[in-house]
Order: sequence, then C-alpha cells, then structure tokens
Amino acid sequence: MWWGTSDPHAVLGPADDVLGATPSAPPEVVELGDQVVLPGVVDTHVHVNEPGRTEWEGFASATRAAALGGVTTIVDMPLNSLPPTTTVAALEAKRAAAEAVRARGELHCDVGFWGGAVPGNGADLEPLWDAGVFGFKCFLADSGVPEFPPLGRDELLDAMDRIARFGGQLIVHAEDPAALAAAPHGGSRAYADFLLSRPHEAETTAIAGLLDGVRETGTRTHVLHLSSARSLDLIAEAKDEGLPVTAETCHHYLVLDAEHIPDGDAAFKCCPPIRDHGNQDALWDGLRAGILDCVVSDHSPATAEEKYRGAAPGETDLQQAWGGISGLQAGFLALADAARRRGVPLADVSRWTSANTAALVGLDRGARPKGVIAEGAAADLIVYDPEATTTFRAAEMAHRNKISAYDGLTVTGAVAPLLVEPSTGGSRGTLLRRPT
Repeated sequence: MWWGTSDPHAVLGPADDVLGATPSAPPEVVELGDQVVLPGVVDTHVHVNEPGRTEWEGFASATRAAALGGVTTIVDMPLNSLPPTTTVAALEAKRAAAEAVRARGELHCDVGFWGGAVPGNGADLEPLWDAGVFGFKCFLADSGVPEFPPLGRDELLDAMDRIARFGGQLIVHAEDPAALAAAPHGGSRAYADFLLSRPHEAETTAIAGLLDGVRETGTRTHVLHLSSARSLDLIAEAKDEGLPVTAETCHHYLVLDAEHIPDGDAAFKCCPPIRDHGNQDALWDGLRAGILDCVVSDHSPATAEEKYRGAAPGETDLQQAWGGISGLQAGFLALADAARRRGVPLADVSRWTSANTAALVGLDRGARPKGVIAEGAAADLIVYDPEATTTFRAAEMAHRNKISAYDGLTVTGAVAPLLVEPSTGGSRGTLLRRPT
C-alpha cells in the first residue's frame, strides 16, 4: 500500500495509482507495507478544561495527546472549563481560547464543542444550537463541580422538550442521586469500598427514568460512559421500541477491571466506576450485539493535588479523589489490543471509535464526511501497525498531568497520524461547528 498527497488531493492505493493520480508529482509519497490505514478516531467525549482550568489540561496538550493516540477529531465537553459552556458567550470564550492555540500552531487535531444543560439555562439551549454546538450534556447526579449542577426530574423533562422542538440531542451522565445517597460512603482506600459507593443500581435506575423521558418527549438521547452491563437490556428494549437512543462505553471499562486495580490508586478512579471482569465481558457482548454504539475516552484529567489529595499514590482516600481517566493517548491502542485478544476484528473497533462516533455528532455527512475511508471523505487517516508493541509510560505522555491508569501497560500495536485535513498555519486542527 502506498500513500501520496498533492494539495488538495490525497490518494491511497497501489504505487502506480498514487504516482499517477495527481496533477503533479505529490510532494510526499509513503510506502506503507503491511500497515493498516484507518479513519482517524473521532473521540466525542473529552474534557479539555480550557479556559479556566488549564492547570488540569488545555487544547495544546490535549490535542497533542489525541494525535499521538490516533485521534484526529475531539468534541469537548461543556465542563470542567470556566465558564462552563452553558451560554453562547461561554462558547465564544472557549472558541477564542482554542483559536489562540490554533494560531500558535499547537492545535493538533480538529475540535468541536458540546453545550451544557443546567438548571435555569433553558432559554440558552436553542441559541447554543444555532451557534454550532453538537448537542447538550446534563448530569442527573452531582457533577463534581458547583458551576455545573444536575437537572432534577422536572428540569430534565423541560430540557428534553425544548431540545426536541429544535431537533437537538441530549447526552446524559446517568447515575441516580437517590441510589448514590443510599450507598455506603465511608472514607477508604479500598477499591472494593469505592465500588460499593457507585452501585449498578445508580445507573440502571437513572437510565430507566431517562428512557421514560425519551418516550414522553421523543428527544434524541445518548447515554454517556455506560459502565454497568445490567443497563444493557434497558437500552436494547428502547432500541427495539424505535426510540431515538444511542449509548457509549469507554476504553477503560473494556480494558481494565476491578480485580486488578490496586487500593488507594486514584489514577483508576472514575464515575461510573471500572467494574469487575464479568461485567466487562458483558459490555463486549453489548458492543458486538449493537446495543452499545460507540467507544470513547471520557478523557478527564486533573492535577496530582486533585487526584491524590495530598496522599502518596496508593494511599489515597478514593472517596475524596477526583474521578477521571486520562485516556486520549492510550485508549484506542489499548482497546485495539484488547479486541485482538478477544478475536474482535479491527474493523469493528474502527466502527465503534470512528464511524459511529462521527455519526453521533453528524460528522458523517456533508462535503467532507469523517469516520470513513471513501472518495470525497475527509482525509483524516491514521496508520496502525499490528506487529509493533507499545508500552505506555505516564511520565512520557503528552497530556498535561502525568497520571494514567494505563501506566506500564504493554500492548500489541502502534499508531501514527498519516494526514489530518486540513493543515493550515502550522496547526493540523481546525474548529468545527455542527453540520447543518
């Protein structure tokens, strides 16, 4: 396999096709051998945290980590930036921050933006939609930051009704606050105790109630970071009914399991939590059955102070630690390796991480669709080497804070960006708006 470029064309194929397909000799021709060319990963669940919390992450470091991990497009969550993206003014501030990074030549992949649905911003939802956000995130339980409070039942239904009227999409962190409040929450470094504090019932109860809201309003709805396989039947039944529902899970739920998480190591803490190996097996079954649509990183970094709360790594009270996995750089490769060991084709992995995620946010349509390799599609491509090995070292990762649940993991496979389109002003990335 050979690859060549000659602006504005990109050609992939046998050597004769590449060398003869462009009007002039391409400035770069690459022999790829037995490596695999894939659509770039479209990661629709990323917390960049800029502006406002750039000590946690930022557009330059996040997009560099993304590019090194085979991710060519990210969609940034409305929190934990300050201000959160719950108004058009906040969206403009976030775009300005990202544009400044792009102008410096440090935006390494394409970036789009989610809006947020919080109590009191119902009138802001349609203007945000018109300004180009890809949809609206809400929480049903505490988000962990005071500026992004959860929606109560009536507020949820109001937001769903408003979003349905203008054809938008709601994406939901679905954990039930009553189920969480009823769970034990004693301070502990034991991972088993942390699991008890985020029970399966928190997800199943929240998702059941959310689906009732979809039945009532018809709102296009996406369930974020599904961790509990006990929720799969609820999603399957909703799809069988024809409800406009999709769902995702995350790399870390499919690669890591509770049995191998050391006590007191907050690098592994996230909400909903990484559960046991049997639950992981069931999530893989849900993906293969089409119940789950997408796999994303939920990249949610924080400083060592937030993660470890002053304790030594391995000694942290997990109830007090910030919950979030930094997975932009490692997630795709770790997932591809786990899939290989399970006999899952790489084409399925690509569909879950590129084609389906692009479709979730409408980037599969328009003049330059993403998530596919096809004539006329965006030339956002990566090269995957199935014979290489990669060992992840947290200290060497590109994200700002060198904390990773994948630290020390060795996987079969390596990835590199081949081309991210367009490439202007030294930056590979551009700022995206929702296709209309």
